[in-house]
Parts: sequence; C-alpha cells; structure tokens
Amino acid sequence: MYSYTDFDRAFLAERNRQFRAQVERRIDGSLTEDEFKPLRLMNGVYLQLHAYMLRVAIPYGTLNSAQMRQLALLAEKWDKGYGHFTTRQNIQYNWPKLSDIPDMLDALAEVNLHAIQTSGNTIRNVTSDHFAGAAADEIEDPRPTAELVRQWSTDHPEFQFLPRKFKIAVTGAPNDRAVIKSHDIGLEIVEQDGETGYRVFVGGGLGRTPMIGKVVRDFLPKADLLPYLEAIVSVYNLLGRRDNKYKARIKITVHENGLEKIQQLVEERFALLKPQFGGVDQAMLAGIEAQFAAPDFREGSTAAFEAAYSNDPVFRSWVDTNITAHRRADHAIVSISLKAHGNTPGDATAAQMRIMADLAETHAYDELRISHEQNVILPHVPKDALPALYQALKTAGLGTANIGLVSDIIACPGMDYCALATARSIPIAQEIATRFDELKLEHDIGALKIKISGCINACGHHHVGHIGILGLDRAGVENYQITLGGDGTETAAIGERAGPGFSADEIVPAIERLVVGYLDLRDSAEETFLQTYRRLGAEPFKALLYPQAREKAA
Repeated sequence: MYSYTDFDRAFLAERNRQFRAQVERRIDGSLTEDEFKPLRLMNGVYLQLHAYMLRVAIPYGTLNSAQMRQLALLAEKWDKGYGHFTTRQNIQYNWPKLSDIPDMLDALAEVNLHAIQTSGNTIRNVTSDHFAGAAADEIEDPRPTAELVRQWSTDHPEFQFLPRKFKIAVTGAPNDRAVIKSHDIGLEIVEQDGETGYRVFVGGGLGRTPMIGKVVRDFLPKADLLPYLEAIVSVYNLLGRRDNKYKARIKITVHENGLEKIQQLVEERFALLKPQFGGVDQAMLAGIEAQFAAPDFREGSTAAFEAAYSNDPVFRSWVDTNITAHRRADHAIVSISLKAHGNTPGDATAAQMRIMADLAETHAYDELRISHEQNVILPHVPKDALPALYQALKTAGLGTANIGLVSDIIACPGMDYCALATARSIPIAQEIATRFDELKLEHDIGALKIKISGCINACGHHHVGHIGILGLDRAGVENYQITLGGDGTETAAIGERAGPGFSADEIVPAIERLVVGYLDLRDSAEETFLQTYRRLGAEPFKALLYPQAREKAA
C-alpha cells in the first residue's frame, strides 16, 4: 500500500494545525456556524441530528492493521465505542465533541489517514474494488490508479468549489464490484491490442435523479489519465449548474448538454491540457505501482481446509457464502460480515476492529479492505488458515455466513443520525434481517441484494438494489417505497418503482411476501431474484406486493 512521504506528513500536519485553530475560533464564538460550515466540511466534519460527525477517508478501501487499530482507538477514546463503515469505503464517528476532533485528526495522521475531502463540493474519497489485487478475474490492480487520482484531486486548487460533490470509482476487472456506472466518473481498466488503458464512464449517479453512466471514451491510454480527468472535471466546473443544487451534478450536465457535446468539449480541453503534464504523472504512477507489489505469498497445503470443509457443515456454510476465489489456488478472499442478524449494518465495535486487525496481521499479510457494501475484507488468506480464522471470527461475533444474502443489507444511517433523512433505515434493515433469520430461508433464497436509503439522496444505493427501499416522509408519517430490478454491477440498471409505499409496520411483511413468492416464480434454485425479475418482468412481483389490489381488480 502507499507509504506517506515527508511531504505528505508535513502537508497533513499543517492542514490539521489550521483546522485546530478554526475549531478554537468556532468554540470561542469568533466564527458563527455559517462561517465555520465550509471550513469543517473541507475536513470531513458534519453537523448531524444530535452531534457533529467525523467522516474519515479510507482511500480505495485499503487499510493495514495499525490503521485499523487506530480507528478502534478513535471509537473508544472519542466516540461511543464503535464506528460506522459507509458505502464510500469511509468510516464515520457519530458522537465526537467538536473540541476533540482536532485531536482525532492528529491521531489519524499518525497512521497516514485523514478526513480531507470526505465532504463538500469537491472530489470525494476515490473508491475501488474491495477485492483489488486478489481477484481471480482481475486484469490489473486498480489501486495504483486510485492512489494517483487521490493525489491529483486532493486540494486541487481548481476543484475545491465544484457545482456539487464529485465521486470517482475504479475497477480492474470485467465484473464490476465498485459500482462504477453509478459514479460521476467511472474507470474500468481494459486491454486493447496488448495495451492496458481505461474505459471511461461519465454522468452516473443516484439520488433524486438516478442515472447510469455513459461511455465517454472507450479506450484511454494510461498515460492520458490525469489530463483527461482534469478535462472532464474542468468542463463540468464550467458548465455545471449552480442555480439549483438538485440539478448540479454532472449527470444533469451530461443530460442537458448531450453526451456528444460533452465529449467534444472534453476532447478540446484535453488537447490543451495534455502537453502540460509532461510525463510527471507517469513517473508518479510508476513510483506508486512499486508500492502495491503483491505480498510474498507463502505456499502451503490445503489439506486442513479441505478436511474442515468436508466434515464441518457450519464451516462449509460460511465458506460457501463468505469466501471468494483468489488468483492463487492455495489462497482465498475472506469477506467478514458486519451484518449479524439484528445488528446495525456497517457498525463495528472497537473490540471487533482490533480483532480484525490482529487476524489480518496473523493470517492475511497485514491487509484489510472496506467494501462499499459495508463489510470488511481480508484479501489474501492462505486456505490452510481458514478454519482457525473462522473460529476466531465466530468467537468475536463476526462469523455470520450471509455475504450476498438477504440479510447482507446496505443501509444508510437514516433518521437515527442524519439531518437530511426523512425516515429510519437502520431499524428496517434490522427487522428484515431478523425476520429472514427466523424463517431460515436465506440460503435457499440465494443471492439477493437489498439496499435501504432514508431519503432521496440515496446513500444506501437503493436504486441499484435488486430490492430497493426508499424511506420518505408522508405528512409526518414514514412511508417506504420499493423499487425492483436494480443492479450495481457491469450490467447496471436503475430499479423500477413497484407502486404505492408501505408504512413502517407494513414494509417487512411486504418484503417477506415478495421474497418468499419469488421462490415459487424462479425456474430453479440456481436462478437468482434478479434473473427471475428480468425473465418475467415486474408484474408477477407487483402482484406479490399488492395482493389486495389484484383481488379487487379480479
């Protein structure tokens, strides 16, 4: 992983010193909250319903054990003993005192972490495939690209006050695990005639007006990446609307101007910018790539793993759901579920963070990843270590075998924390997970992604859930709309609204009818919910959701 230089450390120390002075001025009344707001947002500090919230960047989701332990320290010393991992591969602390946040930032700097540009109208934390560097289907590790983009975008003088927030994601595999088509810019590493480059998507995004990104360049040579990105963002900075924040994202800019015009303007701007880079970006990339060399993998027997898999059905169930093929046959990618039934999706206690750090250090070459699905990944684990690893996870309450299943729900903080939310998300996710645990149907149901947002901003990615749930306020009462058929992978699609919303009391039974009914609709146990939906269309699923309406019509 990337190692900070003396320049990086000095930059961060000075940035934190400046913010400490700004906090002191806010506390003593020299700054009003309105004056303080743009300063705090530049440093990842929000004012939520009950307290300030600090959002810490985990660049492209990569951590080592020392960093995870420091995140645990922050949770224990300055919060309520836990942190919340988000869909942007960040971690949020929901209860810090404003006076403590400068100390938290200094503690993060000790392990090369920060909160810069995790908020505000700027380029946010660059995200990536959580299996990067390990996946069997990978063309190239996308993290060096993501790190290059991070360095280019951090404190970029032209892009600190964009029309709206701006999000970039990178994947290095044809199977998209980074939801790149739902980003302002999505980068897919591809090969063409023996050369590695990028397919560039632009204008994706969720929120009030969800859109799937469009290809603006089918193949961009690696050497052209930064000037091309700068061309896109500078065109958006000029054209993007500042008169209406709901129409300020680049997806609206592309929609209103048309893809062809955007392509033309970007290419013109790119032609002017490219000579200005002069190869310095490629020298930077070469240095970054050297720091992402694969671990010194140890070779070992898989006999212990195979014996445990054959003889222990509980271990076998966990392997079948939580283990993904590694590019080495004697290793595995382990997904640690932060979705134990009834728990808050994405939350981890300080004790659990330390346990995961210890396990990464002992069994996984000191690497961890945070997924956009709010789980933690150990990307490189020798298969012979899996039985012991599973026992340790199980003891810590981290051994839930539900990755990709109905209880592996993405949920935003909702009205329990967020000042923007119009409905609760966390209790609904907890109730759905608990109900399907009671029914003991999860493994029969198979792959199914439920995503929940507590407002139209869609931080829970509900638009790209196979089943999406959007919580809204209807005359002071929580109302939950359901969308069907969304997809955040390489076959990305925006879900279709099913019909009228449901009350908080009705939403879990509605989801139960929908999912249990799907079992009768599918062709075989191998046909997923999404495949069945695409084969049959929406009508049979709407009939499951609204049986009374169908009875009246009959």
